[in-house]
Amino acid sequence: MTPKLKPFVTAERPSSTSPLRASMIPGSRAAHNDTRWADICTALTALRDRGRHAIRIVDADCACATLLIEVMRHAKALGFTAIEGRGIDGSPAMIGRARAAAGRLREPAIGLTFEVADMIEALASEADFPADIVLWHGGRPGDDRPGLRASLAKAGDLVIGDHDLSSRQAWAA
Repeated sequence: MTPKLKPFVTAERPSSTSPLRASMIPGSRAAHNDTRWADICTALTALRDRGRHAIRIVDADCACATLLIEVMRHAKALGFTAIEGRGIDGSPAMIGRARAAAGRLREPAIGLTFEVADMIEALASEADFPADIVLWHGGRPGDDRPGLRASLAKAGDLVIGDHDLSSRQAWAA
């Protein structure tokens, strides 16, 4: 039996003529300059165009959650009415900053949780109820650990990463 394939998107920095330029969209400049931003916007728009009103996003290496929080705001602007985000990071300091930033977000449609955890273990807990989108940096030391790619593939329907693969590929679930 052939395993079900899940898409994996590698992001490239939008060109200066891209309609998604940071100067054209209010919000975090750092998030809008992230190499994954255009692919995230495309994925959110596709889900909304299919009639989705709720979305769940996991950021597997969220740091202080600048990108995840901006993705939540963008999803709200697109018309999603139930937006759930989960940030995972190994640094207690970064998770503390993420929680503080999320505490300033006053939007009842958006729910954010953050935890200090090992990425593989935290992603394994997502397999029973996979997220719509999993954000991942990739290409960092330790990202080649056994089981990481399988955990990412099982944790969500779409994995958006910013590392440069030799070719775009789908990961087996």
